[in-house]
Amino acid sequence: MMNKRRLGKTNLQVSEVAFGAWQLGNYDQWGGMTDTDALNLVAKARDLGCNLFDTAPNYAKTNSERLLGEALGHQRKDVVLVSKFGHRPDGETDFSAQWFWQSLHGSLERLKTDYLDVILAHSPPKNVLNGEHEVWAAMAQAQQQGKIRYYGASVDYADDVRDVLNTSNAQVLELMFSVLHQDVRLAFDLVKEKDVGVITKVPLDSGWLSGKYTAASRFEGVRERWSVAEIEQRASAIDGLKAILPEGVPLTDQAIAYLLSYDEVSSVIPGMRSEQQLINNFRAIGQRLTPELKQQVEAFWLTLTKQGKQLLPW
Repeated sequence: MMNKRRLGKTNLQVSEVAFGAWQLGNYDQWGGMTDTDALNLVAKARDLGCNLFDTAPNYAKTNSERLLGEALGHQRKDVVLVSKFGHRPDGETDFSAQWFWQSLHGSLERLKTDYLDVILAHSPPKNVLNGEHEVWAAMAQAQQQGKIRYYGASVDYADDVRDVLNTSNAQVLELMFSVLHQDVRLAFDLVKEKDVGVITKVPLDSGWLSGKYTAASRFEGVRERWSVAEIEQRASAIDGLKAILPEGVPLTDQAIAYLLSYDEVSSVIPGMRSEQQLINNFRAIGQRLTPELKQQVEAFWLTLTKQGKQLLPW
Protein backbone atom coordinates (compact mmCIF):
# COMPACT_ATOMS: atom_id res chain seq x y z
CA MET A 1 0.00 0.00 0.00
CA MET A 2 1.30 3.44 -0.93
CA ASN A 3 2.04 5.79 1.96
CA LYS A 4 1.35 9.47 1.42
CA ARG A 5 2.90 12.55 2.94
CA ARG A 6 1.88 16.18 3.17
CA LEU A 7 3.62 18.39 0.60
CA GLY A 8 4.43 21.20 3.04
CA LYS A 9 2.07 24.14 3.29
CA THR A 10 0.31 23.08 0.07
CA ASN A 11 -1.42 20.36 2.12
CA LEU A 12 -1.42 18.13 -0.97
CA GLN A 13 -1.09 14.47 -0.03
CA VAL A 14 1.53 12.88 -2.27
CA SER A 15 3.08 9.45 -2.74
CA GLU A 16 6.17 9.14 -0.57
CA VAL A 17 7.80 7.27 -3.48
CA ALA A 18 6.66 8.78 -6.76
CA PHE A 19 7.40 8.78 -10.50
CA GLY A 20 10.28 10.65 -12.11
CA ALA A 21 9.30 10.82 -15.79
CA TRP A 22 12.53 11.97 -17.50
CA GLN A 23 12.77 8.60 -19.30
CA LEU A 24 9.35 8.62 -20.97
CA GLY A 25 9.70 9.11 -24.72
CA ASN A 26 13.49 8.79 -24.71
CA TYR A 27 13.76 6.62 -27.80
CA ASP A 28 17.54 6.67 -28.20
CA GLN A 29 18.94 7.05 -24.66
CA TRP A 30 19.18 4.76 -21.64
CA GLY A 31 18.16 1.78 -23.72
CA GLY A 32 15.16 3.47 -25.30
CA MET A 33 11.46 3.02 -24.56
CA THR A 34 8.44 2.70 -26.83
CA ASP A 35 5.32 4.79 -26.26
CA THR A 36 3.42 1.64 -25.37
CA ASP A 37 6.03 0.74 -22.75
CA ALA A 38 5.84 4.27 -21.35
CA LEU A 39 2.05 4.23 -21.06
CA ASN A 40 2.12 0.81 -19.43
CA LEU A 41 4.73 1.99 -16.92
CA VAL A 42 2.57 4.95 -15.90
CA ALA A 43 -0.46 2.67 -15.60
CA LYS A 44 1.50 0.27 -13.39
CA ALA A 45 2.58 3.14 -11.14
CA ARG A 46 -1.05 4.20 -10.76
CA ASP A 47 -2.05 0.61 -9.97
CA LEU A 48 0.53 0.65 -7.16
CA GLY A 49 -0.94 3.82 -5.70
CA CYS A 50 1.44 6.47 -7.06
CA ASN A 51 -0.21 9.87 -7.45
CA LEU A 52 2.73 12.26 -8.05
CA PHE A 53 4.36 12.48 -11.48
CA ASP A 54 7.31 14.79 -12.16
CA THR A 55 8.21 15.92 -15.67
CA ALA A 56 9.60 18.88 -17.65
CA PRO A 57 9.34 20.29 -21.20
CA ASN A 58 12.94 19.32 -21.99
CA TYR A 59 12.51 15.68 -20.93
CA ALA A 60 12.76 13.76 -24.22
CA LYS A 61 12.07 17.00 -26.10
CA THR A 62 8.48 17.30 -24.75
CA ASN A 63 7.67 13.58 -25.23
CA SER A 64 7.58 13.00 -21.46
CA GLU A 65 4.83 15.57 -20.95
CA ARG A 66 2.94 14.36 -24.02
CA LEU A 67 2.92 10.75 -22.84
CA LEU A 68 1.92 11.70 -19.30
CA GLY A 69 -0.93 13.73 -20.72
CA GLU A 70 -2.09 10.76 -22.74
CA ALA A 71 -1.76 8.40 -19.76
CA LEU A 72 -3.22 10.60 -17.04
CA GLY A 73 -5.59 13.04 -18.71
CA HIS A 74 -8.70 11.10 -17.69
CA GLN A 75 -7.38 10.76 -14.09
CA ARG A 76 -6.50 14.41 -13.66
CA LYS A 77 -8.32 14.99 -10.39
CA ASP A 78 -6.58 12.00 -8.80
CA VAL A 79 -2.96 12.92 -9.59
CA VAL A 80 -0.44 15.62 -8.72
CA LEU A 81 1.38 16.91 -11.80
CA VAL A 82 4.73 18.65 -11.37
CA SER A 83 6.50 20.28 -14.30
CA LYS A 84 9.18 22.90 -14.80
CA PHE A 85 10.40 25.72 -17.00
CA GLY A 86 13.70 27.31 -17.93
CA HIS A 87 15.30 24.46 -19.89
CA ARG A 88 13.77 24.58 -23.34
CA PRO A 89 13.17 21.50 -25.49
CA ASP A 90 15.86 22.73 -27.92
CA GLY A 91 18.52 22.55 -25.20
CA GLU A 92 18.74 26.29 -24.56
CA THR A 93 17.88 27.93 -21.24
CA ASP A 94 15.54 30.87 -20.74
CA PHE A 95 14.18 32.00 -17.37
CA SER A 96 12.50 35.18 -18.59
CA ALA A 97 8.89 35.88 -17.68
CA GLN A 98 8.01 35.81 -21.37
CA TRP A 99 9.36 32.29 -21.78
CA PHE A 100 7.72 31.19 -18.53
CA TRP A 101 4.28 31.92 -19.97
CA GLN A 102 5.08 30.27 -23.29
CA SER A 103 6.52 27.24 -21.57
CA LEU A 104 3.60 26.95 -19.14
CA HIS A 105 0.99 27.04 -21.89
CA GLY A 106 2.91 24.40 -23.85
CA SER A 107 3.06 22.16 -20.79
CA LEU A 108 -0.66 22.55 -20.13
CA GLU A 109 -1.48 21.61 -23.71
CA ARG A 110 0.77 18.53 -23.75
CA LEU A 111 -0.40 17.36 -20.31
CA LYS A 112 -4.04 17.81 -21.35
CA THR A 113 -4.92 19.92 -18.34
CA ASP A 114 -5.87 23.50 -17.55
CA TYR A 115 -3.64 23.71 -14.46
CA LEU A 116 -0.43 22.30 -12.96
CA ASP A 117 -0.30 21.36 -9.31
CA VAL A 118 3.33 22.54 -9.10
CA ILE A 119 5.66 24.38 -11.45
CA LEU A 120 9.36 24.81 -10.70
CA ALA A 121 12.18 26.96 -12.03
CA HIS A 122 14.41 24.19 -13.39
CA SER A 123 17.93 24.41 -11.93
CA PRO A 124 18.12 28.19 -12.46
CA PRO A 125 21.26 30.34 -12.19
CA LYS A 126 21.93 32.32 -9.03
CA ASN A 127 20.32 35.54 -10.22
CA VAL A 128 17.00 33.75 -10.79
CA LEU A 129 17.01 32.30 -7.27
CA ASN A 130 16.44 35.81 -5.93
CA GLY A 131 12.74 36.42 -5.39
CA GLU A 132 13.05 39.84 -7.03
CA HIS A 133 13.67 38.25 -10.45
CA GLU A 134 10.77 38.95 -12.83
CA VAL A 135 9.77 35.33 -13.15
CA TRP A 136 8.61 35.05 -9.52
CA ALA A 137 5.97 37.70 -10.12
CA ALA A 138 4.92 35.80 -13.24
CA MET A 139 4.54 32.58 -11.24
CA ALA A 140 2.48 34.38 -8.61
CA GLN A 141 0.24 35.77 -11.35
CA ALA A 142 -0.21 32.31 -12.88
CA GLN A 143 -1.18 31.06 -9.43
CA GLN A 144 -3.77 33.81 -9.06
CA GLN A 145 -5.17 32.88 -12.48
CA GLY A 146 -5.53 29.23 -11.45
CA LYS A 147 -3.08 27.96 -14.09
CA ILE A 148 -0.80 26.65 -11.35
CA ARG A 149 -1.59 25.78 -7.76
CA TYR A 150 1.92 26.13 -6.28
CA TYR A 151 5.41 27.09 -7.38
CA GLY A 152 9.07 26.98 -6.43
CA ALA A 153 12.42 25.84 -7.76
CA SER A 154 14.55 22.78 -8.43
CA VAL A 155 18.01 23.26 -6.86
CA ASP A 156 21.04 21.27 -5.75
CA TYR A 157 22.72 22.93 -2.76
CA ALA A 158 21.86 24.29 0.69
CA ASP A 159 22.96 27.81 -0.27
CA ASP A 160 20.48 27.75 -3.16
CA VAL A 161 17.72 26.60 -0.82
CA ARG A 162 18.42 29.50 1.51
CA ASP A 163 18.55 32.00 -1.36
CA VAL A 164 15.12 30.91 -2.62
CA LEU A 165 13.38 30.63 0.73
CA ASN A 166 14.77 33.89 2.11
CA THR A 167 13.69 35.97 -0.90
CA SER A 168 10.63 34.34 -2.48
CA ASN A 169 7.26 32.84 -1.61
CA ALA A 170 8.21 29.40 -2.92
CA GLN A 171 5.93 26.69 -1.58
CA VAL A 172 7.69 23.64 -3.07
CA LEU A 173 11.32 22.72 -3.72
CA GLU A 174 12.76 19.86 -5.70
CA LEU A 175 16.15 19.01 -4.23
CA MET A 176 19.13 16.96 -5.37
CA PHE A 177 19.40 14.68 -2.36
CA SER A 178 20.88 11.23 -1.98
CA VAL A 179 23.20 9.25 0.27
CA LEU A 180 26.11 10.53 -1.84
CA HIS A 181 24.89 14.14 -2.13
CA GLN A 182 23.55 15.42 1.19
CA ASP A 183 24.39 19.11 1.03
CA VAL A 184 20.75 20.27 0.79
CA ARG A 185 19.87 18.77 4.18
CA LEU A 186 22.05 21.45 5.77
CA ALA A 187 19.21 23.88 4.99
CA PHE A 188 16.42 21.66 6.34
CA ASP A 189 16.07 23.94 9.35
CA LEU A 190 14.78 26.70 7.05
CA VAL A 191 12.68 24.23 5.04
CA LYS A 192 10.96 23.21 8.26
CA GLU A 193 10.53 26.79 9.44
CA LYS A 194 8.94 27.83 6.13
CA ASP A 195 6.89 24.59 5.92
CA VAL A 196 7.98 24.02 2.33
CA GLY A 197 7.16 20.81 0.51
CA VAL A 198 10.25 18.85 -0.61
CA ILE A 199 10.51 16.49 -3.57
CA THR A 200 13.89 14.75 -3.85
CA LYS A 201 15.40 14.16 -7.28
CA VAL A 202 18.12 11.74 -8.44
CA PRO A 203 17.77 9.73 -5.22
CA LEU A 204 19.73 6.79 -6.65
CA ASP A 205 22.62 8.96 -7.92
CA SER A 206 22.00 8.17 -11.59
CA GLY A 207 21.95 4.44 -10.89
CA TRP A 208 24.98 4.15 -8.62
CA LEU A 209 22.83 3.55 -5.55
CA SER A 210 21.10 0.65 -7.28
CA GLY A 211 24.36 -1.24 -6.72
CA LYS A 212 24.72 -2.28 -10.35
CA TYR A 213 27.86 -0.29 -11.22
CA THR A 214 31.50 -0.95 -10.30
CA ALA A 215 34.90 0.63 -10.94
CA ALA A 216 35.04 -1.41 -14.15
CA SER A 217 31.76 -0.03 -15.50
CA ARG A 218 31.87 2.03 -18.68
CA PHE A 219 29.04 4.08 -20.18
CA GLU A 220 27.61 5.39 -23.42
CA GLY A 221 25.25 8.22 -24.27
CA VAL A 222 24.84 11.06 -21.78
CA ARG A 223 26.78 9.11 -19.12
CA GLU A 224 29.82 8.91 -21.39
CA ARG A 225 30.85 12.20 -19.77
CA TRP A 226 31.92 10.28 -16.65
CA SER A 227 35.70 9.89 -16.69
CA VAL A 228 37.47 6.73 -15.53
CA ALA A 229 38.71 8.62 -12.47
CA GLU A 230 35.17 9.76 -11.60
CA ILE A 231 33.83 6.23 -12.02
CA GLU A 232 36.51 4.82 -9.75
CA GLN A 233 35.83 7.52 -7.14
CA ARG A 234 32.11 6.74 -7.21
CA ALA A 235 32.74 3.03 -6.89
CA SER A 236 35.06 3.60 -3.91
CA ALA A 237 32.36 5.64 -2.17
CA ILE A 238 29.81 2.88 -2.78
CA ASP A 239 32.18 0.33 -1.26
CA GLY A 240 32.57 2.53 1.82
CA LEU A 241 28.83 2.94 2.09
CA LYS A 242 28.18 -0.79 1.86
CA ALA A 243 30.57 -1.33 4.75
CA ILE A 244 28.23 0.53 7.12
CA LEU A 245 24.86 -0.62 5.76
CA PRO A 246 23.23 -3.91 6.82
CA GLU A 247 23.88 -6.89 4.58
CA GLY A 248 21.02 -8.68 2.88
CA VAL A 249 18.97 -5.54 2.15
CA PRO A 250 19.08 -4.18 -1.43
CA LEU A 251 21.07 -0.97 -1.72
CA THR A 252 18.17 0.64 -3.61
CA ASP A 253 15.86 0.07 -0.64
CA GLN A 254 18.31 1.54 1.84
CA ALA A 255 19.12 4.55 -0.34
CA ILE A 256 15.43 5.49 -0.59
CA ALA A 257 14.78 4.58 3.06
CA TYR A 258 17.52 7.03 4.05
CA LEU A 259 15.65 9.89 2.35
CA LEU A 260 12.32 8.81 3.82
CA SER A 261 13.89 9.00 7.27
CA TYR A 262 13.64 12.81 7.07
CA ASP A 263 10.30 14.34 8.02
CA GLU A 264 11.16 17.30 5.77
CA VAL A 265 11.03 15.03 2.69
CA SER A 266 7.56 14.80 1.16
CA SER A 267 8.27 12.59 -1.84
CA VAL A 268 11.16 10.73 -3.47
CA ILE A 269 11.12 10.54 -7.29
CA PRO A 270 13.44 7.86 -8.66
CA GLY A 271 13.44 7.26 -12.39
CA MET A 272 12.73 3.87 -13.90
CA ARG A 273 12.84 2.30 -17.34
CA SER A 274 11.07 -0.99 -16.66
CA GLU A 275 8.26 -2.40 -14.58
CA GLN A 276 10.78 -4.31 -12.48
CA GLN A 277 12.70 -1.12 -11.66
CA LEU A 278 9.40 0.52 -10.74
CA ILE A 279 8.55 -2.35 -8.40
CA ASN A 280 12.05 -2.22 -6.90
CA ASN A 281 11.69 1.49 -6.18
CA PHE A 282 8.26 1.11 -4.60
CA ARG A 283 9.55 -1.74 -2.45
CA ALA A 284 11.04 0.95 -0.18
CA ILE A 285 7.61 2.38 0.69
CA GLY A 286 7.25 2.60 4.44
CA GLN A 287 10.91 1.90 5.12
CA ARG A 288 13.12 4.14 7.28
CA LEU A 289 16.66 3.82 8.53
CA THR A 290 17.07 3.59 12.27
CA PRO A 291 18.18 6.87 13.89
CA GLU A 292 21.57 5.28 14.60
CA LEU A 293 22.11 4.14 11.02
CA LYS A 294 20.88 7.46 9.66
CA GLN A 295 23.53 9.23 11.76
CA GLN A 296 26.21 6.86 10.44
CA VAL A 297 25.22 7.64 6.84
CA GLU A 298 25.34 11.38 7.59
CA ALA A 299 28.77 10.96 9.19
CA PHE A 300 29.95 8.96 6.16
CA TRP A 301 29.10 11.85 3.84
CA LEU A 302 30.66 14.44 6.16
CA THR A 303 33.88 12.40 6.20
CA LEU A 304 33.96 12.39 2.40
CA THR A 305 33.46 16.15 2.42
CA LYS A 306 36.18 16.83 4.98
CA GLN A 307 38.59 14.66 3.00
CA GLY A 308 37.88 16.72 -0.11
CA LYS A 309 36.10 13.77 -1.71
CA GLN A 310 32.63 15.27 -1.87
CA LEU A 311 30.95 13.82 -4.93
CA LEU A 312 29.36 16.29 -7.31
CA PRO A 313 25.74 15.53 -8.23
CA TRP A 314 25.24 13.72 -11.53
